[in-house]
Amino acid sequence: MKILRDKNGRELTLSQFVNKAFNRLVNIGLEFCVFLLHLVGEIPFHNLRKFIYRLAGIKLGRGSTIHMGARFYDPRRIEIGEDTIIGERVLLDGRDQLKIGNHTSIASEVMIYNSEHDINGKYFDPIKAKVIIGDYVFVGPRVIILPGVEIGRGAIIAAGAVVTKNVPSLAIVGGVPARRIGERKIKKLNYKLGRARLFR
Repeated sequence: MKILRDKNGRELTLSQFVNKAFNRLVNIGLEFCVFLLHLVGEIPFHNLRKFIYRLAGIKLGRGSTIHMGARFYDPRRIEIGEDTIIGERVLLDGRDQLKIGNHTSIASEVMIYNSEHDINGKYFDPIKAKVIIGDYVFVGPRVIILPGVEIGRGAIIAAGAVVTKNVPSLAIVGGVPARRIGERKIKKLNYKLGRARLFR
């Protein structure tokens, strides 16, 4: 009987082979769903997009919206609080938990990842870790947030930063990798972001 092996040459039992084949089919279905969501992201009516995103499994709080051109990896683990605005062409990774709080503003072209490869592993296997972004956070344009990061309440992430470590509440961080460059002066945050623009 021919020995079953995975892509790295490791031997597989019949049960492991069947499990991998089933997972491959599930992933193909998920990839097709994500492809359809990319098309939905080009619809210029955010209420329609929100309706479809919720059907796909994204938990989207009252008064929150995702602007046009958003991209997703597995929408089922993405949770967005109330009165939060996600900017244009943002990438949201749901391969592990991604939780974004209330009254938080994520600017355009931000990339939030919760899966990466183990660069020191023999097989370059994926590593997953949740990302938590608190309430009243502002994430500037073209920021990259890497797996396992928690951003505290009211923190500010300057444009273009690469966030590799946790960010304390009210801290202002910037740079590559991001480091603390200041702190918000206002401590009691209770503002609302307001309505999103209808055709973005």
